[in-house]
Amino acid sequence: MLTDTLIMIPGALLSAAVLPGTFELAMLTLGGALPPRKTVAGSDTVSIRFCIVIPAHDEAEGIQACLRGIRGADAGPHTVTVVVVADNCSDDTAARAEAAGARVLVRNDPGRRGKGHALDHAFSILLREDHDVFVVVDADTRVEANFLTELAAPFQAGADAAQTRYCVSNPEQSTRARLMHVAWLAFNVLRPRGRDYWGWSAGILGSGFGLHRRTLESVPFDAGSIAEDLEYHIRLVQAGKRVRFCDGTTVWSPVPATGAVASSQRARWEGGRFRMMREQIPPLIRQVAGGRWPLLEPLLDLLLLPLAFHVVLLALLLVWPWAPGRMLAAFGLAVVGLHVTAALAVGRAGWRDWAALATAPFYILWKLTLGKRLLSSASREAAWVRTERTQSDESA
Repeated sequence: MLTDTLIMIPGALLSAAVLPGTFELAMLTLGGALPPRKTVAGSDTVSIRFCIVIPAHDEAEGIQACLRGIRGADAGPHTVTVVVVADNCSDDTAARAEAAGARVLVRNDPGRRGKGHALDHAFSILLREDHDVFVVVDADTRVEANFLTELAAPFQAGADAAQTRYCVSNPEQSTRARLMHVAWLAFNVLRPRGRDYWGWSAGILGSGFGLHRRTLESVPFDAGSIAEDLEYHIRLVQAGKRVRFCDGTTVWSPVPATGAVASSQRARWEGGRFRMMREQIPPLIRQVAGGRWPLLEPLLDLLLLPLAFHVVLLALLLVWPWAPGRMLAAFGLAVVGLHVTAALAVGRAGWRDWAALATAPFYILWKLTLGKRLLSSASREAAWVRTERTQSDESA
């Protein structure tokens, strides 16, 4: 009897750890793989006054290419203002942005570094002007030609906010970059599609998202953590707002092709997510228990660990000698397989993307070596650090 109890308790704890994430992943996979639901169309004759906001810290090498792409996008009947926030720069980002025709806001505040602070500063100025929709694009991003016309559609239909597809621009540079491309197809394409299908808020992915001015007026962008996009999205849902997914256009950014730079970036991203889990899960549980059901999906999203860690827990549960846990683990691993397959299908992946999956076990092992960095990035005191650009990254 004692032996059975000692076996059951760890199995039950592991099951409790993976069950919410497995349910979330199953729902997003199903919704993301199904054809999108038809939405009520707005008036496509309504002209929108777009303000494209580009936060930039020491981005002199790439800012002009980003601006050329935005200037080259089809604006349709809409007006476009482009604003670069030169945030705590030590190079000539501001001068190069001005030379490329952008309006520049220079911000020098070394004590409050990071993208969230830069955006809050910009919005505090730009909301005094007559812009309708504010679109955030990272300085290393290139946009599709239909970026503005596609992004206009949800706002013409009354959306509070919208997010486009956000994909990797340099998957060919290394196996690591190729795997990141596959991961982004899952995280930045399939999952937002799934949320949008079920009527949930699609999420904010850091670049390629737009906010209506009424949204910013009611929910100020004062998210100062290193996971500012996730933090702000939770605030939006808490305020009753919904982000629509704009599946018809894409923005692209490069990911690090080298191990050292990739380690820094992954530790920052996932450490920031772990901080949000620690800070946001308890209040979200209380709010859901109090009847605020729209917050259930953001809660489940936080309870879903990054996929590599989720798979590790499922593998441990699969080998643990407890039958109910093994059945759950087998189901959970099947869901992960379907999730990756659906992401590749929806993302119209090529054969090199499918072939890269053979190296996924080594990628998971690499992720497990980031434990110390993740803990450091998950602390409240963690500072924002710009991802270093290698030469190959900048040329992408």
